[in-house]
Amino acid sequence: MGIYPAADDVGYVGWNMWLWVNEPTPQTWGPQTATVSEGGYSVTATASAEHVTWDFGNGDSVTCAAGTPWTRDKIRNEASPTCGYQYESAGEYDITATTAWRVSWSGIGRSGLIDMELTDTVPVRVAELQAVNTGG
Repeated sequence: MGIYPAADDVGYVGWNMWLWVNEPTPQTWGPQTATVSEGGYSVTATASAEHVTWDFGNGDSVTCAAGTPWTRDKIRNEASPTCGYQYESAGEYDITATTAWRVSWSGIGRSGLIDMELTDTVPVRVAELQAVNTGG
């Protein structure tokens, strides 16, 4: 999973977090197709990711497609154009990304769909910044 600020960095209350599928490939987003043959019969299956549900460990979640990777030129707290979030409270949270996959298969005169989910979790820290005006 791609997250900015990165899981090993500190995020900030009200700061735009970017979320995306890191370097999508057929193995991480699809489509991925395979055929298995045995005893004169063949079955072909194609798997593709449908969406990712991001659970932020505080009761909030968003569902997105693959998202847009954050790039270093985004230095002014720009919001992700496709998948983002802002924490409202400081704390330590576990972000869980659950990718919903759909597998379509056909062979031996039949076909069908199989839905499955793959999940990954990372801890993040969110701090609150405060400014103090000492007068002047």
